[in-house]
Amino acid sequence: MADSAEESAELLGRLRRSDEDALAALFSRHRDRLLRLLEFRMDARLRGRVDAEDVLQEAYLDAAKRMHHFSEGTSTSFFIWLRMVVIQTLIDVHRRHLGAQMRDAGREVAIHGAPCSQTTSVSLAARLLGHFTSPTLAARRAELAEHLRTTLDQMDPMDREVLALRHFEELTNSEVAEELEIQQKAASIRYIRALRRFKDVLGEIAAFTDARHGGI
Repeated sequence: MADSAEESAELLGRLRRSDEDALAALFSRHRDRLLRLLEFRMDARLRGRVDAEDVLQEAYLDAAKRMHHFSEGTSTSFFIWLRMVVIQTLIDVHRRHLGAQMRDAGREVAIHGAPCSQTTSVSLAARLLGHFTSPTLAARRAELAEHLRTTLDQMDPMDREVLALRHFEELTNSEVAEELEIQQKAASIRYIRALRRFKDVLGEIAAFTDARHGGI
């Protein structure tokens, strides 16, 4: 059964008083959503070294240290604030494990209110390759990945980020609007436009694979 609005409000009130038990309860409610975020945003080179659950645990500890920031009256919703903490933790993990390979990890992960076109394209491409890479295409995976990223890069950066947040991270329209600091109506319009363009991308990739390999 879904938690009542009264219970959520009570927990948020306790959180604003720096109650760690309230943080633990609220964090637990959003665990699945945060894991989806990490699975989508984590660099492929990091997956063999770090488990998403470990990153999430580190993010919880970071959130506990930063509770006072949320309790100081921020207008940001709890989930969007928590998402920002998890993203920053992921950036730190990237830096520790990939070092010079990342150069500027801040450019590799979308930051609160600032979508990063390169990372979103790479993340979308990685997800789609699972659908488009058959044994026949395995040897040409790098070529297909590059073509896919190039095609996705042609999308409007904000539209692409809206698509990633709605379709892959499964944020609500209001959460997307808050995260990207745009109006809800604008977020909805961008999502519809992005879905239309996304279908075009799928068609272009299908045509690319057919032309190169005679079908998947």
